[in-house]
Amino acid sequence: MTPLGDSFHVFDTTLRDGAQREGISYSVNDKLAVARLLDSLGVGFIEGGWPGAMPKDTEFFARAAEGELTLKHAQLVAFGSTRKAGVKVQEDAQVRALLDARTPVVTLVAKSDRRHIERALRTDVAENCAMVRDTVRFLVDEGRRVFLDAEHFFDGFAFDPDTSLRVLESAVEGGADVVVLCDTNGGQLPLGLAETVADVVARTGFRVGIHCQDDTSCAVANTIAAVQAGATHVQCTANGYGERAGNADLFAVVGNLVTKLGLQVLPHESLAELTRVSHALAEIANIAPDTHQAYVGSSAFAHKAGLHASAIKVDPELYNHIDPDTVGNDMRVLVTEMAGRASLELKGREFGIDLTRRPDALTNVVRKVKELEAGGWSFEAADASLELLIKDELSELDAPPFVLESYRVVLDHHQDGVIVSEATVKVHVAGERVIATAEGNGPVHALDAALRKALLPHLSWLDAVELNDYKVRILTDQHGTDAVTRVLVESTDGEREWTTVGVHGNIVEASWLALCDALVHKATRLTPSRG
Repeated sequence: MTPLGDSFHVFDTTLRDGAQREGISYSVNDKLAVARLLDSLGVGFIEGGWPGAMPKDTEFFARAAEGELTLKHAQLVAFGSTRKAGVKVQEDAQVRALLDARTPVVTLVAKSDRRHIERALRTDVAENCAMVRDTVRFLVDEGRRVFLDAEHFFDGFAFDPDTSLRVLESAVEGGADVVVLCDTNGGQLPLGLAETVADVVARTGFRVGIHCQDDTSCAVANTIAAVQAGATHVQCTANGYGERAGNADLFAVVGNLVTKLGLQVLPHESLAELTRVSHALAEIANIAPDTHQAYVGSSAFAHKAGLHASAIKVDPELYNHIDPDTVGNDMRVLVTEMAGRASLELKGREFGIDLTRRPDALTNVVRKVKELEAGGWSFEAADASLELLIKDELSELDAPPFVLESYRVVLDHHQDGVIVSEATVKVHVAGERVIATAEGNGPVHALDAALRKALLPHLSWLDAVELNDYKVRILTDQHGTDAVTRVLVESTDGEREWTTVGVHGNIVEASWLALCDALVHKATRLTPSRG
């Protein structure tokens, strides 16, 4: 595929429209970091915000212009409105702020629905079109490239198509390069939207763009439909961020354009960066990545059903719509109560274990997994515990690095409200009986601290192992002490991460089981497999 260059635009508005998502508040430094990531991906345009209306956006553009943002692929875009009704364009403060942003490209937003023009702007269609034409021409004369966002276009076109088209014509008469049809309320469906886009392209011959909100959960589908109907400019946000239900997801749109429509809309090497950039942008936004997000989610190529696994074992393409490597993702096989022999065989391959040569052991592992999952265990997010279970069945586990004699946890609630947990562990390690006591801010923390205190003098690698995350889930409908508890522990040694699981009616014992598995798993990685 040949890169499309300026004949097709990938326009990102994460820093403007995406920043309107509830819970997102970018600092100026955040905005600079987001822009650098988007540029590294190779998008054509990065809309940085609304200078003059938002102080942080004004500062962002100032710092970018002063050299803090060097873009290799993208052009920076300032967003703003046309002149106000009855105001000369040269005297409009908002328009001057757009020039002061010093960006090569400006996006102007204008009403294209007669109801909004008359009721919200309280002006008439002729003046609204003059506002568009005057502002575009003024900015073009000042050396700016201008795109017009025709707000509420689809609703307006359905109500009064002549008015909506007059707004587009006014922008083009002023020198706008692209007129962007906006589904501002997000209420469109793909077939109807595509018909409108095709109609506009046929009637006008203008270069048309598309901007979709996700209120019907169709933003990505609507964007792709618009491209198939003639749009050559797509506006998206990273991970679909945006107000209400969000916007068209940049990564799903690009994934579809490249892998399904054969449009090389990004530099060739950038497609494999989709997953990494998606997750990095989620971190900056302080929003957990969507595990089920198309193309880039950790579950996008995860297979749980045994039927899927059987086919994947023969040929991964049978149940994957693309090679996950194409977008920088991985295929995973999830082992649950739904798992069959094929799932376990594939999982064994991930661990470097060939279960096909041990059919009896494979049968036993399948049986154990199903029995344990029926009792509340879950291995789909706890690969380390599953690996230990398989190796134990194959008699490939060496003696554990320590053996528990007993542990005890007590809780002291002082009169001043301070609560202190204290744990004592008695273990046998390296031929010695060791007793250690430690305090913590909770029973599990205290237990972990005491265990480390006992083992650290004998296990030199333990100092590098840290508890990364700790999750608890109550599994039954019963309440109180009768409830079964599942604990997931995520550990790291600075180079890799692994997750273990423990299940018991007592939360401390469930935690102990998961903690022990974490350390045993680390120890097995220090000793080559005997399989």
